[in-house]
Amino acid sequence: MTTGDVVATLVPVSRLERWVENFALRHGPPTLAVVDGRLRGEAPDGSTFVAALPFGAGYDGPPEVAGLVGAATPPVRWGVLLVRKGGFAVALLDRGRVVRQKVGRRHVQGRTKAGGQSQQRFARRRDNQARHAFEAAAEHASQVLGTTAGLPLVVGGDRTAVDRVLADARLRGAVPVEPWLPVPDPRSRELAGAVADAQAVRVVVRNAPQQRPAPPH
Repeated sequence: MTTGDVVATLVPVSRLERWVENFALRHGPPTLAVVDGRLRGEAPDGSTFVAALPFGAGYDGPPEVAGLVGAATPPVRWGVLLVRKGGFAVALLDRGRVVRQKVGRRHVQGRTKAGGQSQQRFARRRDNQARHAFEAAAEHASQVLGTTAGLPLVVGGDRTAVDRVLADARLRGAVPVEPWLPVPDPRSRELAGAVADAQAVRVVVRNAPQQRPAPPH
């Protein structure tokens, strides 16, 4: 017997029903149930999937794909914040439309192989550059997002960088929600992709272990 694999993917709401149909073609028609606020499907071959609503919302409707699709509606007002050292991207959405956004960069030096006092001076300079970059990201994020009290915020990039920016007093009212988006260097393309991914259903598939044929006698 070979070990089954686990795969996580983001499925646009408009494609979820087709995705489940394809799952059924590969593994057999799944039995559906609602478990811990998620829609769970178990196929005859033992493979399973768990589908979670975007924005960290729980699902308490009927065990039906159409029910989950109907419940996958974004908040009226929400935001996206992507941060990596030296770069950020932020957007505010209202009723499904991006109303404000900003993408920016500040130079932060890379690592050095120098040693001794040179390395210490370089590390201090690099830390100062990163601090200024995070302060600039927080400043622009507060301008784009406006009032953040209770604002659902999908975040991504580098976790330490995101935490540094969200520590700003002007952003502490925001509520980070799933999914976490591990994007590369934040640019306009990544921001547009993040807006789409934030509204997708997160599906985790556990493929059943495959039975190896018995060796010939």
